[in-house]
Amino acid sequence: VSSAPSRLADAELRALEIMLITGIRDYFRKNGFSKAVLGISGGIDSALVAVLACEALGPENVTGLIMPSKFSSSHSIEDAEELARNCGFSRKHLPIKMPLSTFQLALKPFFEGLSEDMTEENLQSRLRGLSVMAFSNKFQSLALATGNRSEFAMGYSTLYGDMCGALAPIGDLFKTEVYELARFLQASRPRIPERTFSKPPSAELRPNQTDQDTLPPYELLDSCLRL
Repeated sequence: VSSAPSRLADAELRALEIMLITGIRDYFRKNGFSKAVLGISGGIDSALVAVLACEALGPENVTGLIMPSKFSSSHSIEDAEELARNCGFSRKHLPIKMPLSTFQLALKPFFEGLSEDMTEENLQSRLRGLSVMAFSNKFQSLALATGNRSEFAMGYSTLYGDMCGALAPIGDLFKTEVYELARFLQASRPRIPERTFSKPPSAELRPNQTDQDTLPPYELLDSCLRL
C-alpha cells in the first residue's frame, strides 16, 4: 500500500467547494432553516465546516460553540476564537468542566473502584453534543456535525456526541481531503489559523491525546480506506 494518497487537482477542489456549499445551502432551504450551529474546537474539521457554512448561509447565520474541558489546550481555544473573528460568525463560550464534574459525581457510586477509560472520554463528547442540540432547539438552528469519512470508517467518533447534527457536510471527505480542501480555500482567503494546519489532530479527551495514539497516520489510513 502506498503511503501517499492521490492528490486532488485544483479544478476538483473547486468543484468540491461548490458542491459542498450548494449542498449545505440547499439542505437548509428545503428544511426551512436559515441558521446553523456547530462546535468549534480549534481543529481542522470544525474549521472547514465553519468556513463552508459561512459561505453557504452567511456568517451572520452561523454560531460556533467553544466548549473546553480540563483537557483542552489554550491554543485550541485561541484558534477557535481566531477562526470566528476571521470568518465573522458569532462565537459562544460554553465550558463543559462544571457539568462534567456534576455528572461524574452522580455516577461515582456506580463506578467506584473502576479506572477511567473511554466512558469518561465519551461523556465529554456527549455533553458537547447536548450543548449543540440545546442551541439548535432554542434558536431554531440546524446543527452541523464535523466528522470526516476517515473517522467514521474507523469508528473514531462518539455516538450521540460529536456525531450529533442534522447534516455532516464533510462526512464523505477523507481526512487528507479535508486538509487539501482547507488549504485550497485558504489560498484565496485566509481564515483558518495556520496552527490549525500544523498541530497534530487531537480529540483532547485525555491528557496529551492525539489521533495517532489510536489510528495510523492519516495518509496511510486513507490509502488503506480507499482500497
